[in-house]
Amino acid sequence: MRSIIACGMVVLLALAVAGPLLAQAPVNVNTATASELQAIKGIGPKTAQSIIDYRTEHGDFNSINDVTRVKRIGPKTLQKMIDSGLVCNPSAAE
Repeated sequence: MRSIIACGMVVLLALAVAGPLLAQAPVNVNTATASELQAIKGIGPKTAQSIIDYRTEHGDFNSINDVTRVKRIGPKTLQKMIDSGLVCNPSAAE
């Protein structure tokens, strides 16, 4: 019984350590399609379309914080999106 519990603890520890490594690839807010944006936590169809509409009207986002200019996206929502892999110009330093 102790070995079963020990094995369970090892599995849980391994998942806790590996979880961030298994995260999805970053999604660039300046190039992503609506379906790619919807893979990010906190972005549904309406928000994805709002991001694309904003991008079309105003051009690319200069920094990830500029995403809060999109309707329905505040600082807390943006942080959840960043934590889920949303990036802005991933090859440039922010």
